[in-house]
Amino acid sequence: MAQFSVNAQRFDPYKNFKFRVKWDGRYVAGISKVSGLKRTTEVVKHREGGDPSTSRKSPGRTEYDAITLERGATHDLEFEKWANKIYNLGAGLGAEISLKDFRKDLILEVYNEAGQLALAYKIYRCWVSEYQALPDLDANANAVAIQHIKLENEGWERDTSVQEPTEPSFTVPAG
Repeated sequence: MAQFSVNAQRFDPYKNFKFRVKWDGRYVAGISKVSGLKRTTEVVKHREGGDPSTSRKSPGRTEYDAITLERGATHDLEFEKWANKIYNLGAGLGAEISLKDFRKDLILEVYNEAGQLALAYKIYRCWVSEYQALPDLDANANAVAIQHIKLENEGWERDTSVQEPTEPSFTVPAG
């Protein structure tokens, strides 16, 4: 039987709760949820004149879905500062958007249960299309205040330089 990876003993998929997001070379504090990475390619249908009963299909334009990042509201200003590069209220006519640097590339890292980097994706030319500073507030609730940003992007790819980690093995002392 052929071996397909360095760690041929791992049969379990990676979990979805150990991850970090990095932009501007720094990890962003407190992100608790990231929506999925999804792309869709349109289907272009066409027919040949001599074949009246079936159509042929070929790939068309590819679109990348927006990505939503969520985190608990804190004093960290990273979400707000980036959102303000798209529309800065009171900045003056023609100065509402920071054309030079409103886009960022992101890195999404996924870790195994031992905290080792297992997967990474590069997400390109992101910008904030939606910013929620605070959720609905409710004096009768018992929940964390969540803020979110919605990021439009122009594509993503897996970082193939991230290799499958050699997972630790512990020796149990004889008892």
